[in-house]
Amino acid sequence: MDSTKITVGKERLPWAPLKGERAGIKLHVSLVADEGRLHKVIETTGNSHDFKSSPDVIDKRFIVVADRAYGSHKRFDDYLEQRQSFVIRLRDNTHFQDPLPRERFEPFTGTLERDFTCQLGKNARLSKHRFRVVILKDPQGNPVILATNLHWHSAERIAEIYKKRWQIEVFFRWIKQHLNIPTLFGTTPNAVYGQLYTALLLYVLLKFLFDEGNAVVHWSAKLTFTDFDRLFTLRRLPVEWDAFLLNDLTFP
Repeated sequence: MDSTKITVGKERLPWAPLKGERAGIKLHVSLVADEGRLHKVIETTGNSHDFKSSPDVIDKRFIVVADRAYGSHKRFDDYLEQRQSFVIRLRDNTHFQDPLPRERFEPFTGTLERDFTCQLGKNARLSKHRFRVVILKDPQGNPVILATNLHWHSAERIAEIYKKRWQIEVFFRWIKQHLNIPTLFGTTPNAVYGQLYTALLLYVLLKFLFDEGNAVVHWSAKLTFTDFDRLFTLRRLPVEWDAFLLNDLTFP
């Protein structure tokens, strides 16, 4: 889960002011990464904190994967007690209380560096429970510190789960490219949020067409969603896709 902020000049959305001469709205999203499928979406004004809105977009059936904005030790305790699985990035200056390394039969490989359990924070911010911490490096060599309550997966698997968070960044990029904020149809909340959800509906429909088509077209015509979106917009899809869209598509 994550959020994205869409900003314009203050005079265009006076009901959603931000700092300075800007205004904006925010989209809070949970996405099923393995499927690229939207799960829950809520909209707020741009000054709404991610942490406050996060309970509205999570689901106990899925592992919550999120960045540092959602890394509250108190929330981690709540997740553990509520049996909500999570893999969430911690701030680089997080204090580890009484760290104990997890047993491992093979040395770390690749970017992995540590795997241990501890309480998080200190003093008033000390977590009640112990959590697992996996530390790895990003491509630039910076530390990526992950907290989780998943103890049955390998450290490698925890890293893989977190890397799936990139899917929501790809989705946000798509939304900002297609929302066409410079030409808002209106400036009232109903008009702006209506335009926002129209873009979301377009994404869902395109994703449905892509998933259905990619499952049946010849392997030589299979596309990434990015390529499908681009070629669909340009009306330059391969002939196999044209045949699918014209003849083979049936809606449930």
